Amino acid sequence: MKLHNIEFEIKYKPELDLGFIPIYKYNEAFLKTAKVPFSFAVERQNKEVSVTNTFIHDTEDFADADWYYIERLVKTQLWQKGGYRIYVKGSKRIFGLLKDAYGTGGRRTFDAAFMSGLYQEEFEVFHCNDLPQPYEKIKDFGRSFDGCRIGFDAGGSDYKVAAVIDGDVVYNQETVWNPKINSDPEYHFKNIVEGLMNAAKHLPRVDAIGISSAGIIADNRVLYAHLFNAVSREQFDAKCRDIYIRATGEMGKNILFEVANDGDVAALAGSVNMGKNNMLGVAMGTSFAGGFVNKDGNVMQWLNEVAFIPVDVSPTAAFDNWTSELGVPEQYFCQNAVIRLAKSAGISLEHIDTPAKKLKAVQEQLAEGHEGAAAIFRTIGCYLGHSIPHFNDIYGAEHILVLGRVMSGEGGSIIEKTAKEVLRGEYPNNKTELVLPDEKTRRMGQSVAAASLPKNKRNCPMYT
Repeated sequence: MKLHNIEFEIKYKPELDLGFIPIYKYNEAFLKTAKVPFSFAVERQNKEVSVTNTFIHDTEDFADADWYYIERLVKTQLWQKGGYRIYVKGSKRIFGLLKDAYGTGGRRTFDAAFMSGLYQEEFEVFHCNDLPQPYEKIKDFGRSFDGCRIGFDAGGSDYKVAAVIDGDVVYNQETVWNPKINSDPEYHFKNIVEGLMNAAKHLPRVDAIGISSAGIIADNRVLYAHLFNAVSREQFDAKCRDIYIRATGEMGKNILFEVANDGDVAALAGSVNMGKNNMLGVAMGTSFAGGFVNKDGNVMQWLNEVAFIPVDVSPTAAFDNWTSELGVPEQYFCQNAVIRLAKSAGISLEHIDTPAKKLKAVQEQLAEGHEGAAAIFRTIGCYLGHSIPHFNDIYGAEHILVLGRVMSGEGGSIIEKTAKEVLRGEYPNNKTELVLPDEKTRRMGQSVAAASLPKNKRNCPMYT
């Protein structure tokens, strides 16, 4: 197979998507012949800087390949770590293409506008002889269960709340809600406060509150979240950015609290329960959320928006409506993937109104022995097997913890089995371990893990 004059071989192809081209295969083949140094840096909040050093060909024959490789790599860094300023060292041609792509009317206008709005900074691309020095800020939170705590997990279709006393769960409740379609931020606020109040009834006092939330979080504030999709920008800025700060304030004064991205909380929970660090946690549910715990057990201050890091470089890759992008995980590893593949599998879901119900319908057909339903989960498993080496390349993670509704039941078992078959057959040198949550992790749950976020004077290293 050849793409942009780069040749590679794919042994295992997803049966319902034979055109799939894993980005790792392309990158691996590209770098075998690329010898000219090229570097770039991405800057984000608090002057944090991530630097990437790589190689290109810098020849006419591989001009398209060079641009495609660098363009995908820059996009990957932006959505993994975040940033509003790109510094380029190397090819002036590629610098010019990047500047045009992220400029007004360019191919990456969406990315530039999103990052600019996120950080409230103008998005810029510079060429320089010397890149800024790398600087990464580490968040020290979690793993603390002492005292009387509340954990709240805000998801796209339900929220979960737990009351925990010295690590013992005394209350755990799941409540269905519809945050994505409600335009009044008071709807969100009242639900959050009600959940916290219900948990507080089961505690003699409230020492700390930890919140796990879908979206991008910084300094306990919401920079962006699909939970507030229907809320106007003006109302979001006024009432949603600090919604968790206001909600915890309703519970009393001097209460410790911490807000974190749900992907980071999932990774943290897996790390705590399994006793393993250097772990990437991904949730295959309403979307594809991710979080990372480094080798020292700390959470980095990165976006970790793995749903929008390219995994398929095929010209016919799945299209994502929100980003107007091809080949991103939002269409390969969550409910959207199941729904997208259903038609090819001979399953009609048009009569079902919500994505969650559509996923459940496919899972029910799988339980009844529908071969098309099994093919959907084998296809997703193949996607995952090809993408794990790519995630390892990006994060350097020794373990990838996979959670979420798509991984539940028989479908999850098929995904796991297929992914491991692809890893063994296509990537025998892969060292990254694919792990599913054990019973202890399942019992803990996101809301219980969230309760451990605020650091207290006495720190419990493990949940028992």
